[in-house]
Amino acid sequence: MSSLLDKINSPEDLRLLNRDELATLAAELRAFLVTSVSQTGGHLASNLGVVELTIALHYVFNTPDDRLVWDVGHQTYPHKILTGRRTAMANLRKPTGIAGFPRRGESDYDTFGTGHSSTSISAALGMAIAAKQAGLERRSVAIIGDGAMTAGMAFEALNNAGDMDADLLVILNDNDMSISNNVGALNNYLARLLSGRFYDTVRRSGKKMLGAVPPVQEFAKRAEEHAKGMVMPGTLFEEFGFNYIGPIDGHDLPVLLDTLSNIRALKGMQFLHIVTQKGKGFELAEQDPNKYHGVSKFDPSNGFSASLNAKKTYTQIFGDWLVDMADADEKLIGVTPAMCDGSGLNAFSEKYPQRYFDVGIAEQHALTFAAGMACDGLKPVVAIYSTFLQRAYDQLIHDVALQNLDVLFAIDRAGLVGADGPTHAGSFDLSYLRCIPNMVIMAPSDENECRQMLTTGYLYKGVAAVRYPRGAGTGAVIEIKLEALPIGKGQIVCQAKAQQGKKVAILAFGSMLAPALQAASILGCSVANMRFIKPLDIELIASLAKSHDLIVTIEENALMGGAGAAVLEAMQTLHLNNPTLCLGLPDHFIEHGVHETMLAECGLDSDGIVAAITKKLKAII
Repeated sequence: MSSLLDKINSPEDLRLLNRDELATLAAELRAFLVTSVSQTGGHLASNLGVVELTIALHYVFNTPDDRLVWDVGHQTYPHKILTGRRTAMANLRKPTGIAGFPRRGESDYDTFGTGHSSTSISAALGMAIAAKQAGLERRSVAIIGDGAMTAGMAFEALNNAGDMDADLLVILNDNDMSISNNVGALNNYLARLLSGRFYDTVRRSGKKMLGAVPPVQEFAKRAEEHAKGMVMPGTLFEEFGFNYIGPIDGHDLPVLLDTLSNIRALKGMQFLHIVTQKGKGFELAEQDPNKYHGVSKFDPSNGFSASLNAKKTYTQIFGDWLVDMADADEKLIGVTPAMCDGSGLNAFSEKYPQRYFDVGIAEQHALTFAAGMACDGLKPVVAIYSTFLQRAYDQLIHDVALQNLDVLFAIDRAGLVGADGPTHAGSFDLSYLRCIPNMVIMAPSDENECRQMLTTGYLYKGVAAVRYPRGAGTGAVIEIKLEALPIGKGQIVCQAKAQQGKKVAILAFGSMLAPALQAASILGCSVANMRFIKPLDIELIASLAKSHDLIVTIEENALMGGAGAAVLEAMQTLHLNNPTLCLGLPDHFIEHGVHETMLAECGLDSDGIVAAITKKLKAII
């Protein structure tokens, strides 16, 4: 027998089903998700939690004409499956396969590209205004999680929306009971009532009638708010100008369908609060939704990963270092914007809970919060992904660097990040960091050097940043001693042999040392492990330039404004005219894939480096 899911190739097919069939479809969709993600890896728990919501949204709303904007986007696998991409899930996050996040170029149903959090309300509001300007009866819906709601941008959008006359629905997917646990029959009944036409008509007519008598209008408004406030936590959103509905059970399809159908007929700003369970329907994910938030391939029967890497990751190296340094200095404070597990702070948070601060998805606040602590004698270590640090650039410049405060940035996921793609790649940090005064910027070539650089940055009295890649390291031996490096000093790793009468020096930054050494073993080049992007080792550059005919820089960062550009600037200042070849990430966004393959496509593996140097040598002979 064919399943219901097999018959769904678009939301139009979905809408042909009877409402009684939707629960069966939800069960099939949930089972498909577990099987599919176990074979490809990806986000699991968050997707399992929105199965019923996704079905209800596409069943009630006329997508893609009605706009659905998913915040962050890691919960959009059910959406992709129901919008014609079920078979494409086999190549999820693989080269040339579909992305793990919404992509406008991938489907008309992906109305807004996402990857970072807290953008949905702003984007959906913009779409609602566009529909109004065009005179269209189009609906705009933003679906945002309780975690993403902690970011300032979400509240900026709510505040602005309250001043707009637009048809916008914001759905708060509360999957951690962080706002309210008041879910049950009474609240489901109230949601139906408050989303119905009768209540909305009375509410609007009353406001219009009482508008001529401001004191009475104010009294009526507050009476309504207090009446709602006794049974639901919606006063805050009502103050923003929304009609608050909920909380309701986000896994109760009949309630979802009734409520959404009622809301679709309403005008103005609507706010629906639903409560869901991350990992719903898969016991292992229900028990540990954090572990099953993002997964590699696994066995659905026991949850075991299909592949294990014995080498420690750079994230683990940082986590171990943080605990060791905290043992040595009681002034150390750990700060993370909602990435405790991803940034490796679990052990530190358990051992030093009073010195650990998760500020939520609020990167801007995280930096200024750390700056405030640094002003009064503490030593904050801000653990943050490269791609998320971009969101706090003003705070980095104005609140930290301008005041030259004593803050260390541990920047994870620097360079390309494989399957997560361009939204999560740390392609630009060297470029956007090195132009800021008062910064010391380091990039380790292996795990032990990462530990040394973290120590160096911590002991430095000022703003320091260590940027390191995602995933496992080289397997280097880790020295337990907390030892610092001399600031601004690189090291010669191997000396050149003349090639075609020319001597070549490779200046490798961070993760590029390993392929540089492989290329040098073929070409006979000198190789310098530069270690520091700022300050650069000017003496080392000058020495190599005087003894070599060609200078080559290699970095896993955008070429524009990166480490290679810094070397060129230094050589110009030193009046050095050596031919120079800069290798790095090209000037376009690099799609998701396998990290090693992505580097090869950018010419940053050993073969690509050899080919580029050989071509350059021919050009200068």
